[in-house]
Amino acid sequence: MNQLTAIPHLDLSAEVSPSRLEEIITDGRAWTRDSIDPTDATFSFDAQARDDLLDLVKKCQGLRPDDLPTARLPDLSPSLKAFMAKVKASCDTGLRFAAVDRLELDGIDIDTATAVSWLLGRAVGRQVAQKWDGSMLYNVTDYGLKYEYGVRGSYTNVELVFHTDNAFAIAPPDYVSLLCLNAAKKGGVSRFCNLYSLHNLLLKNYPKALARLYQPLVFDRQAEHAADAPKVSYAPMFRWDGRRLTGRAHRGLIMKGYEIIGASMDTGTKDALSALEEATSSPDIWVEQHLERGQIQFLNNREVAHYRSTFEDHDDPTKKRHLIRSWHRDQGGVGYDG
Repeated sequence: MNQLTAIPHLDLSAEVSPSRLEEIITDGRAWTRDSIDPTDATFSFDAQARDDLLDLVKKCQGLRPDDLPTARLPDLSPSLKAFMAKVKASCDTGLRFAAVDRLELDGIDIDTATAVSWLLGRAVGRQVAQKWDGSMLYNVTDYGLKYEYGVRGSYTNVELVFHTDNAFAIAPPDYVSLLCLNAAKKGGVSRFCNLYSLHNLLLKNYPKALARLYQPLVFDRQAEHAADAPKVSYAPMFRWDGRRLTGRAHRGLIMKGYEIIGASMDTGTKDALSALEEATSSPDIWVEQHLERGQIQFLNNREVAHYRSTFEDHDDPTKKRHLIRSWHRDQGGVGYDG
C-alpha cells in the first residue's frame, strides 16, 4: 500500500483497528444457515396494526417523494411503532435483517406507497442521501445499462456479489431498506451473509488473508463525489472496536479501484480477495430471502453483506422489477458524506 499513497485518494485509513478480533465468535451474532430460520425475520401486521396501516395510507395520499425529507408527516400509531420496534430489533440484535409483510399495493399509487414505506422506515433510522447530488430515494431497476465506471449495479440486472452498500464512502448507511413494487419474472433473489460467520471462516482457514482485509484497500468511489475529487478511497474492509465487528465489503469495487489507478495488486491483496471469494461461496454462512411485491426489506448494512442474483424481467414494462431503496443513518448529517 505504501507505493499507492502518492495517488490521489479519499483517505479512510483512520478506520484501521488498533487490534483485530482473534477469537471465533460462537454466540448468536455468528449465525449459520443451519442455526437459524430466515422466516423468523418476516413480520406480519396484527389486526390493530393492519387497521392503522390502512389509516396511514389515507393520510399519505397526495404526498410526493421529493417532499418527504422536509414535509410535516403524520406520526405512526402506537401499534405501528411497536411493530417497527420489532423490525429494528431484528436488524440490531436478531438476524440483522427483516421483512415487513406487507403493503397491499393494489389500488395505491407509487407515491403513496413510497410515503408509507418512508414513514415506517423512519422508525428504523433517519433517511439520508444515497447519491452525491443529495437524492434521498433511489429506484432499483434495470435501465439496460452496462455495469462499468460510474454505473451502479443496481441500475442493471447483473449478479451483485456479496457487498455492503456505499462501502467506499465516508459515511456508509447503518441500514438499507427496499420497498418491492414489482418482483422479477425470474431471479433477483436476495442473500444475506453474516460478517461474524464470514470472519470466523477466514480466521480459521485464511488467517493471513484476513489480516490483509484489516488494512486499507483501494475502492472505486463510483463517481459519487465532486468532479475534482479523487476517484478512489483507501479503507479497511474489517473493523473491530473491541466489542463490535463491522465491514466495508465490496470485492468488485476493490478490483475496480485498482484498475482505475492503473496499479497492479500485490500478492497479499490478490490472495485476500481470492480467500474472500472462496469464503463467501460457502452456503453455510448465508441464507436467501425472496422479496415479494408489497414487502419491505430491512438489513443491517454494517454487520451483514447482501447479494442479488441476476434476474429476468417481465415482457410487460409495467411489471418490471422495481424497488424503492432508502438508506438510514442516525449519526452525522443527512448529506451523502454525513
